[in-house]
Amino acid sequence: MLERILAKAGYEHVTSTTNSTEALALKTRVKPDLILLDLHMREKDGFAVLEEIVAHNGAAEHVPVIMITADDSADTKRHALALGAKDFVGKPFDSAEVLLRIRNHLETRFLYQKLRDQNVELEAKVVERTKELEQSQLEVLERLAAAVEFRDDDTGNHTRRVAQVSAMLAQAIGLENTTVELIRRAAPLHDIGKVGIPDSILLKAGPLTGEEFEIMKTHTVIGSRMLSKGRSELVRFSQRIARSHHEWWDGSGYPDRVSGQSIPLEARIVAIADFLDALTHERPYRPAWGIDETLAEIKRRSGTHFDPIIARTLAEIDWQSTSVLVA
Repeated sequence: MLERILAKAGYEHVTSTTNSTEALALKTRVKPDLILLDLHMREKDGFAVLEEIVAHNGAAEHVPVIMITADDSADTKRHALALGAKDFVGKPFDSAEVLLRIRNHLETRFLYQKLRDQNVELEAKVVERTKELEQSQLEVLERLAAAVEFRDDDTGNHTRRVAQVSAMLAQAIGLENTTVELIRRAAPLHDIGKVGIPDSILLKAGPLTGEEFEIMKTHTVIGSRMLSKGRSELVRFSQRIARSHHEWWDGSGYPDRVSGQSIPLEARIVAIADFLDALTHERPYRPAWGIDETLAEIKRRSGTHFDPIIARTLAEIDWQSTSVLVA
């Protein structure tokens, strides 16, 4: 009877079963836009089948279920609604009412699908726009970091070398490629906070006084604050590196005096890379160290200043055959 009403109204692709145990499998196979479910069936009643269907529905599926029943009691309706039914059709059928209810729920489903698709499209656009904004922000920060470096390194190669060594170390200790790339891109921003340090201190040719060194140490906090508003994983990596790359393994570093594995891994990696590059390149107040002498110094500081595992990994790299430390 119901199938005839639907066919006469022009509905196509109507599939039915009288076996309640097949209902869920039929839904999975057919992927219907709407389900008409009789409350009284053999094997399982409509309530049991309704529970299965609702449990099977995906969060974004929204397949409305209309219950068919001759039982017009309030308890029956409340129970069905509580289980997830959207509407009721009474027996005997009133063709006009049946078709009106079906049309209304199909329109609601199609509008829901349209809204869902629009939301997905909008979210994709928002994600893409956010990435563009974050990339633009990062480019500005990278240029700022380069400008800071040019203040005391006219080649601008220190940050490039630190990034390369950091990536080599990250890969050598077994980090995933995506994490290695994040560290490679974040490492150049480790000293971005030096933009807030006066030239009289940053460019001083000799050793800093105690007071000057305390001011110099604030570049970690300044850099951390500059990067604190970023939402991308890359900016968050950069923020942690900027803040913690002068923390020491034994807790005697700065600015937070954290120790061991409480120091972010990416900051521990950059700390060694930064130290390695600083020693192997000339400074106004000292000549460059040789690689063997530098590695020996890092080994000596392993477990106090540096993560022992990263320090050991650094020593295992064949630095004589790599050009990373060259200019």
